[in-house]
Amino acid sequence: MDVLAALGKLVPVVLAFGTGAVFARRKVIPAEAAGFFTDFAFLFAIPSYLFGKIFLSDLGHLFDVRAISAYAASAALCVLLVGLVVRGGPKVRALRVMAAVQVNTAYFAVPVFVMLFGDAAPIFPILLLQVCLLSTVILATMEFGGTGSTPRKLARAVWASLNTPVVLACNLAILLNLLSVPVPTPLLDGLAFVGEAAAPVALFALGLYLGGAGLSIRGTTRTELALITFKCLAFPLITLLLCRYAFHITGDWLKYLVLIAAMPSPQNLFVFAQRYDVDVDLAASVVVKSSLVTLLLLPLWVQWATL
Repeated sequence: MDVLAALGKLVPVVLAFGTGAVFARRKVIPAEAAGFFTDFAFLFAIPSYLFGKIFLSDLGHLFDVRAISAYAASAALCVLLVGLVVRGGPKVRALRVMAAVQVNTAYFAVPVFVMLFGDAAPIFPILLLQVCLLSTVILATMEFGGTGSTPRKLARAVWASLNTPVVLACNLAILLNLLSVPVPTPLLDGLAFVGEAAAPVALFALGLYLGGAGLSIRGTTRTELALITFKCLAFPLITLLLCRYAFHITGDWLKYLVLIAAMPSPQNLFVFAQRYDVDVDLAASVVVKSSLVTLLLLPLWVQWATL
């Protein structure tokens, strides 16, 4: 896929995202309404989409052990690099590792993959890896600063990571797929109908959110710049090199893994920062700016991942 073809595939992404941003800036729809669109996408549309896709998928093909191991290795290496460089307490380090290595799967990767490839199912194994491992470690680190016993803190972290609509829908789809439990066709058709709204609504909501947040490029701190550069350039580049030359991943899986790594910092970064009162302004800025940088770099990553 050359750069022009990639740009053509991204037109719907830019249209949905850009319209949301313009509507927020011109106050056609208040930026505060982004929460309603986000809730619809996160609580209903995206779980509906992923349930149907995973239930009907060949799980043996979807869970490529070598590809998932390659991504896990690149993410672990990046966590180590960021953890060694960052200074501060455990909460500060955990939040900045999250900003630099964790990716926006539900609100950004799913709609982008649907627009580019017509299917977001390859994201699911990485989503589970991220939620069940990285998010749990980050939440546990944050919880250690709170009240309660250590087992209770760990239990809260694990429960918070796993008890989300996206993960629950994916796990249910896997279970029913493995047990060969029939799901009525009208129900699958209904979920597919709702799921079709996931990509445009999630992107529109993100555009509303970013359009209302505003940007201050001149006010970008060195820490923000370093985190955004690592997230949008270093992490996908390390993933590309490690997956291709150390794990010999090629073809579609290489493209999928690099593009997943190239996704922006997750919106949950801001949620975690608010909840634990750590670097709230920095988290909001990184979410906004990494999302815009990702949109600009996506055509290049699509091209480089297929060379």
